[in-house]
Amino acid sequence: MLPKNKIIILLIIIALMSAVFLVYFFIICPSSKIKAQSENNSPVQNTIQEKNDILAQNGITWGVDFSQFQAKYLELDWKEVYSAIINDLGVKNIKIHTNWKLVEPEKDNYSFDDTDWQIQQAEQNNVKIIYVLGMKTGRWPECHIPAWAKNLSEKDQQSELLKYITEVVSRYKSSNAIVYWQVENEPFLQFGNCPIWYYDNDDFLKQEVALVKSLDYSRQIIISDSGEESNWLSAATVGDIVGTTMYRNAWPEGTDTFNTDSYTFLNPKAYTNKAQVIKKMFNKDVIGIELQAEPWTPIMETSLEQQSETMTPDMFNQDVEFAKQSKLDKIYFWGVEWWYWMKEKQNQPEIWNEAKSLFQNNI
Repeated sequence: MLPKNKIIILLIIIALMSAVFLVYFFIICPSSKIKAQSENNSPVQNTIQEKNDILAQNGITWGVDFSQFQAKYLELDWKEVYSAIINDLGVKNIKIHTNWKLVEPEKDNYSFDDTDWQIQQAEQNNVKIIYVLGMKTGRWPECHIPAWAKNLSEKDQQSELLKYITEVVSRYKSSNAIVYWQVENEPFLQFGNCPIWYYDNDDFLKQEVALVKSLDYSRQIIISDSGEESNWLSAATVGDIVGTTMYRNAWPEGTDTFNTDSYTFLNPKAYTNKAQVIKKMFNKDVIGIELQAEPWTPIMETSLEQQSETMTPDMFNQDVEFAKQSKLDKIYFWGVEWWYWMKEKQNQPEIWNEAKSLFQNNI
């Protein structure tokens, strides 16, 4: 029998070899092949791919992320945007990003009129809602803390946040429009202006999830994570469903030029492989809750020319095909407010119309 210390060393070596294999198989290998495949497909291969695309589209549920906060930032009538999403685009699946500071602008004084209206419109039009709860709920600065709560201690901030979540879930859990709760938005990705304690560990996130389950055991809880910078294991440990982002073009921090190389990030197979790992390890599904469909830039502070560096109608269509190839069966677009802004304020309805065709043909 081998000595104990040698057994430990052997196990470490095996673990390291396994890690190297996984990185190569799931990330490096697919990434190195995709560009060559896209450039060298034969007519027969293209025909097969077209058939696969048709099959993929028929199996995908398409939706959009909507933020009242973002619509206001774009100086739009947010109710007009929301109504157009439902009545013109024909969207039947919406993820609503609500903000704590909008719903509870004063301590214990809740303003539910706007969210009531969004839920009521969904109910009346047979639209299914993912409702995002918590402090970090998407759109800059990511963590949306009411002014009255910003200077509270960590313990008091957490206590007040749990009270807010309780109020929201208790109010809307009887709505047949709500299909999932999402607790926080990418809570493991250190991005945005959030309290120092927010990323310390996942103990408070687990507390939030436990609270929501105690209030509404009938619905599954989504925990979202970065599709590009995470293996999703932490999200799968905490939530019932993993939600992933999909970004292809970004403006890297610390540079003054846009990154327009679509192959800089992952390829569709990488998402497929990671989703398979999550399914095998945790028996949990992965859905696409944030597919980039707007420019990676502060829209109101940049020109249309700059915006076109990271999103155009052609890029939009490429991203749709990219999402299909990931084989995830639910995909939500990030950027519907910008589509409407482009259509109404810039007289450029191309992406809105492309999306409209997609949604109206959605099976």
